[in-house]
Amino acid sequence: MQQVRDGIWHWTSDHPAWREGADWPRLVSSFAYDDGARLVLFDPLGIPEQLERLAGERDTTIVLTSPWHHRDAEEWGPAHGVPIFLPPLDEGDPNEPAGDVFRAGDEPVAGIEARAGMEANDLVLWVRDARVIVVGDTLIDRGSGLEFPESWADKGVPAATIKEGLLPLLDLPIDWVLASHGGPYPRADLERALRA
Repeated sequence: MQQVRDGIWHWTSDHPAWREGADWPRLVSSFAYDDGARLVLFDPLGIPEQLERLAGERDTTIVLTSPWHHRDAEEWGPAHGVPIFLPPLDEGDPNEPAGDVFRAGDEPVAGIEARAGMEANDLVLWVRDARVIVVGDTLIDRGSGLEFPESWADKGVPAATIKEGLLPLLDLPIDWVLASHGGPYPRADLERALRA
């Protein structure tokens, strides 16, 4: 586990569903935001002991970037009495966790605003006070740096239209991008990925 900046933690774990030939890396990232009173876990997998201990001292919540990024949330959250907030479920998918649903424009947790992402349930989370965004599959790293994965953007809308819809992120005071597929990236990488 490493500290990205004060109050922002990053760690990686082997994704249990990863298979040889997948177009995303085997290691996936999880993040935590600690403001001294509350702890927010984003897309958690393999939660480090240090954060488990801290969760017992804080008002703790789990926020998912997409419902399929439930990872350890659906077991760990209920076992520790930690609420889960997630974007709308995929219709008819019984494998996605229960929790409080939020959409783009909502604040699932005070100070964390859900922004439009690749689709209605793959959202970008802006943590205002920390000056970071947390992204699931909307921006990823497949080995060549942060990118908008156009090959994943087959959502009935042209990929270029989806990407253009992400440009307002550049108007936000963002210092870091916390990507579930990749590590933390400075703002310059966000600008390069969205303007490429």
